[in-house]
Amino acid sequence: MNLKSITVLLTAAAVPVFAGPLGYALCQTGCNGLAVACYAGAGFTFGVALPAAPPVLLACNSALGGCMAACAVVALTPTL
Repeated sequence: MNLKSITVLLTAAAVPVFAGPLGYALCQTGCNGLAVACYAGAGFTFGVALPAAPPVLLACNSALGGCMAACAVVALTPTL
């Protein structure tokens, strides 16, 4: 049996697994990095409470929420 045949057999026998906690954590880290960049681009510091949020920060928060929701899908998506 040559290397190509072995590779094909191993690939066919691979069982899909879920990305799980590690994939979810990496995704959320990316989302938070983008939120920090969004806040910095608007001239604010991420994590600092303001009495009233300007519209640009509401947009950053909305994007962060959408990104975090997509992370839930990443955690449940089967991978090889």
